Amino acid sequence: MTTSSTSGRIRVNRAPVLTLWAAVVAERLGHPPDTALSLASYVAGTAARAKARRLGLAEDAEHRDDTTSLKPREAIRLLGKEVPLVHDADGEVLADAGGGKPAPAAPIKAYVSRAFGQHLPAVRAAMEELAARHDPEELNRIGFRLYERFRPEVPADVTGWGARGELNLEAIRQADS
Repeated sequence: MTTSSTSGRIRVNRAPVLTLWAAVVAERLGHPPDTALSLASYVAGTAARAKARRLGLAEDAEHRDDTTSLKPREAIRLLGKEVPLVHDADGEVLADAGGGKPAPAAPIKAYVSRAFGQHLPAVRAAMEELAARHDPEELNRIGFRLYERFRPEVPADVTGWGARGELNLEAIRQADS
């Protein structure tokens, strides 16, 4: 759940911010909303696993891709991450959640909605405004750096996994300034 300390500032964890941003970028690349959410979840999960390894909370070997398979897999690049793809029973392209199982969009949509609460429309609008100022391919190339400019800052005296920081809507709008 989020709280709003002052107008345009929202207390939220970084993971749903990255998830929403990656979905906005994926939609700008032309992916339908459900596919975009699925791809975004993979990107945010990859970032979270990297952070866990940096903090010593996970081993490097825990999340290695299976490189022993000779079968090439379909993938796309989103915000610098290679996202493996699968098709669900309806033929919809989604991120591979592991073992060839698709990552469905509904739980991701619910997660983002819970994380931002009533602020979701305003945050999404600010992100879409930023994304619209860039050519889609350029946005995909520089998108993670833009995220680093507006992601919530966690206060120095706050420790622990999943600490909330302050997301500033104006910082999103001005991330490419």
